[in-house]
Amino acid sequence: MTQSIKIIKAEDIGNLQVLIHFSDSKQQTIDIGDFIRRHPHPQYNKYLDPKRFRKFSIENGNIVWGKNWDLIFPLEQLYSGNLL
Repeated sequence: MTQSIKIIKAEDIGNLQVLIHFSDSKQQTIDIGDFIRRHPHPQYNKYLDPKRFRKFSIENGNIVWGKNWDLIFPLEQLYSGNLL
């Protein structure tokens, strides 16, 4: 993956999953809820609430949750669809 690829759009598709659109036209569905359940942490757990989950934004070409980027993932993992 080249450094120039970024997230240009992200859609909440339900069940704590996001459909991510990348600048190279690739699309990837990511199950964020699965990641949070496998890696419980007070900073992440609040995003198991669908109302909070939906409040993500695209900043600097990445998808983030929270004013202070409480939850963010390496772009390479999002692109591959494999959150560690």
